[in-house]
Amino acid sequence: MTAVKRTASFLTLAVATALSTSALAQTAFEIPKAVTTPDKVETRMIGPLEFKDGAPSADTVTKVYDTLDFTRGLDAFLNSYGGASAYAIRRGFNGIGAEDNSVVIFSKFLDSKSLFLTANADTIYYLSTIDLTKGPVVIEQPPMAVGTINDMWFGWIIDIGFPGPDRGEGGKYLILPPGYDGPVPEGGFYVARSKTRRVLYAARAYLVDNSPEPAVESIKKTMKIYPYTPGGVGKSFNTIPPSDYSFFEMINANVQDEPANSYNVELAGQLAAIGIVKGKEFKPDDRMKKILTDAAAVGNAAGRVLNWRPKDSLAWSYYPDSSWANMLWQGGANFETPPPMITKEGFFEPLAPTGARTLDSKTAFYYGYTLDSPGMIMRLPKVGSQYLMGFLDAAKNDLDGGKTYKVTLPKDIPAAAFWSFTLYDNQSRSMLQTPQGYPRAGSQSYPSPAAEADADGSTTIYFSPTQPEGVKRGNWIQTMPGKGWFTLLRLYSPLESFFTKEWRLSEIELVR
Repeated sequence: MTAVKRTASFLTLAVATALSTSALAQTAFEIPKAVTTPDKVETRMIGPLEFKDGAPSADTVTKVYDTLDFTRGLDAFLNSYGGASAYAIRRGFNGIGAEDNSVVIFSKFLDSKSLFLTANADTIYYLSTIDLTKGPVVIEQPPMAVGTINDMWFGWIIDIGFPGPDRGEGGKYLILPPGYDGPVPEGGFYVARSKTRRVLYAARAYLVDNSPEPAVESIKKTMKIYPYTPGGVGKSFNTIPPSDYSFFEMINANVQDEPANSYNVELAGQLAAIGIVKGKEFKPDDRMKKILTDAAAVGNAAGRVLNWRPKDSLAWSYYPDSSWANMLWQGGANFETPPPMITKEGFFEPLAPTGARTLDSKTAFYYGYTLDSPGMIMRLPKVGSQYLMGFLDAAKNDLDGGKTYKVTLPKDIPAAAFWSFTLYDNQSRSMLQTPQGYPRAGSQSYPSPAAEADADGSTTIYFSPTQPEGVKRGNWIQTMPGKGWFTLLRLYSPLESFFTKEWRLSEIELVR
C-alpha cells in the first residue's frame, strides 16, 4: 500500500513538472520590451544608433567606440589634473635650474611674471621637489611657517609649520619613500610616508614688522634639506598643465616616473583605457589623438564652468545667494566629507562620512589651485587660513578688466594675523599681470601700501584699470582692459565671526 502511494505521488509530481515545462515553453520567447533594443535609437550626443535585431551596425560600432574613448579620455583629464599640476610644478622649477632637492625661495614675494595657480603676494614662498629615489629624506623645517607636503598626485602626506605637528616651532621631518621597510627612529622626527618617489614641499613664511628679510634669513639659516639654492629669484617660469593633447603626454610622464600603486585603481583603469600604462609606451594613433584632443577641450571647459558658474545644488556659496564660494566646503580636503563643524562650546562636531567622492569640487579645486591640506579648510579659529573665491559681480556677471568694481569689508575683519585680496587672470589662473607687479591689497604694507579703513571702520577695495579719484593706493588693485579676472580673499588666522557668518563682506559691486 505504501509503495503504491509513493508511486502515485511520483506520477503526480511528474505530471505537474511536465505541465510546468509546457507552460514555460509557451512563454519563453515573450521578452519584455524594456530589455530589447529597437532597430534605431536616437541619442542627443552622438546621433542615431542602428541595430539589426539587436546587433549593432558598423557605423554604430564606430560611434560607440569613439564615445567610450572620448569619455575615458575626459575622465582621465578631470581625475588626473592634480597629477599633471604636480608634475608641471616640478617641470617649472627644473626649467629655471632648480633641480630636485633645490629650494626655490621668493624672498621678495612671488609676483605676476610667473604662471603659478592662484599664488598670493602676501607671504614668502619657499618650495622644493624632493627626490626620495635614493631613500628617506630629512627636512629640517624652519620655525614660524605654514605649509604642507603632497605627493606627485597632490595626495596629502603631512602638514608642516603651524598646522603641522611642529606647531610653528620648526623641527625635523622624516619622509619615507614608497616600499621603505628599513629602520625608523623612535623619536626626534615627525615621520610620514609617501606613495610617490618624489614629493612637493611647499611652505610660507610671514612678514616681520612688514619686512620679508627676517623670515628669509631664518629660512636660509635653518632649512636643512640640502645647501640653500635661490632658484626662483628674478626668473619667470610656468607651472600650469596644458589644456590640449599634450596634457596626456604630461600625465604619461608622471605615470612612468612614479610607482604603479601611487594612485587609485579607478584612475589607473581610466588611464590604461586610453593607452597610458606604467612601463609601456604611450603611442596613440591619429584617431585616438583627435579624440583625446577633444577630451582635453571638454575637460578644460568643465574646469572653467565649475569655477565660474557652479550649480546652486553644489552648495559652495559661503553665504546665501552669494557669489563668494569655496568648493572645499562640500567635501573637505579629501573631497568626500565636509570639514567638522565647531559647536558654540568650541568643540569639533565631525560630520558623517558620505562615502562618495565629490567629483565636481575635486575638478574645480585642482583646476585652479595647487597642493592640498586639511589646514586649508579647517573650521578652527586662529589656525591656518580661509579662502573665499569671487568670479562674478553682484549681478552674477563676469568681471571685466575695463570696468570699475568695489568690495566693502565691514569693521572687525576676522583675521588675527592679516587679510588680503589677490587678482588672477582668467586664462592662466595666475596673478594678473599689470604694471603694479603685485596685484594685491590688504592689511600688510608690503609689497604695496596697506589698505586704509574708513571712518566707520569698514574697508573698501576698488578694482579698476586706473586708480579712482580719492581712493588711496592701498585700497586699489589694478585691472587690465580686455582681460577677465577673478579674486581670492584670504583670511590668515581667521576669527570665529567668519565661521559663524556674523561677519559678511559685500558682493563685488559694479561702480561704472
